[in-house]
Parts: sequence; structure tokens; C-alpha cells
Amino acid sequence: QVQLVESGGGLVQTGGSLRLSCVASGSIFSINAMGWYRRAPGKQRELVAAITSGGTTNYADSVKGRFTISRGNAKNTVYLQMNSLKPENTDAYYCNADVRVVTLSTADYWGKGTLVTVST
Repeated sequence: QVQLVESGGGLVQTGGSLRLSCVASGSIFSINAMGWYRRAPGKQRELVAAITSGGTTNYADSVKGRFTISRGNAKNTVYLQMNSLKPENTDAYYCNADVRVVTLSTADYWGKGTLVTVST
């Protein structure tokens, strides 16, 4: 079993910053990639940013230049530094990890989400 726990969400004014964190734990052999997704009510989940084990990153066009994704030294942690936040960034943000467990099978795992609210 693998658990992902997010933290760092909250209320911030337009132009402010937040840093989201996600820690993966459990029967992990290795983690191939980790990422952050968002999903507003009634909408499909969409990629915000992702990072591979080798450090390659991918961002949604709407956040390029403002958000930065990074992995922790222990490689089971991923961060999302969110700068110059806009009201349209208001959403629930979910951590995702492509995990190879100790039995060597792979699967996608999700956290329960953390809410980011950007006020005008």
C-alpha cells in the first residue's frame, strides 16, 4: 500500500505565493514520476506540473514561468512552488505518483488533495 499526503494549501491574495508539498510512503521500491493535478468542481482533472525521476519537468501552459515543481533529496517528496497566483488558480490540487512497489508492479497513486484559494 502506498499513501500520498499533501500539505501547503490555503488562502492567499492575488499575486501571493504558496508551496505545496507531497510525501509518498508505504511499500515503495521506486518512484518513476510525480506530479500535481487540479480539478475544479464539475471539471476533469488536469495536469499542472510533473517531474520524472531524472528531473525532466512538464508544465501546463497557464502556469509556465510562475510555478516550479521539484523533487526532494529523498525522491519520495515533490513540491510545487506557486508564485504570482491568480484567482483562476483556485482549485483542489492533487499529488500523483507513478510508483513501483516492492513486488515490482507499478501503479498510479493519488493523494486526497489540498485546497488552494486565491482571493481578489
